[in-house]
Amino acid sequence: MILRKARIPDAKAIHALLVGYAQQELMLPRSLPDIYERIRSFYVYEEQGQVLGTVSLQICWSDLAEIRSLAVADDLKMKGIGRLLVQACLEEARELGLKRVFALTYQPGFFEKMGFGYIEKSELPQKIWSDCVKCPKFPDCDEIAMSIVL
Repeated sequence: MILRKARIPDAKAIHALLVGYAQQELMLPRSLPDIYERIRSFYVYEEQGQVLGTVSLQICWSDLAEIRSLAVADDLKMKGIGRLLVQACLEEARELGLKRVFALTYQPGFFEKMGFGYIEKSELPQKIWSDCVKCPKFPDCDEIAMSIVL
């Protein structure tokens, strides 16, 4: 098993994982071109050459980043892979000098166990005006905002 930064050949496998989650309405969809554009923000969990988990750390501002696109293959859920992926993002955020990381999620219990706390979406104006206004669910977003101070 390997946890590493994503590479270009991983993009289609990342996309496939995310499509599965989006079809279950567990996250918003991401296009394959978007994944290619942001491949350097992704981590992957790999076993025997197969990408079985992914996450992205997206920088939003000088002191703020978002954990996005956290997905783990169905047969590997509840085995700590999501935790490893998020920990990799948090470590990178610390290395970059970021002060806070947030997530918009349908799985608040997972993030709460990782030390995240609940916040109001209004505390994230950079996110709202850069991404949320383009979302089909805006302004009736049903995701839960959570953040952690580093």
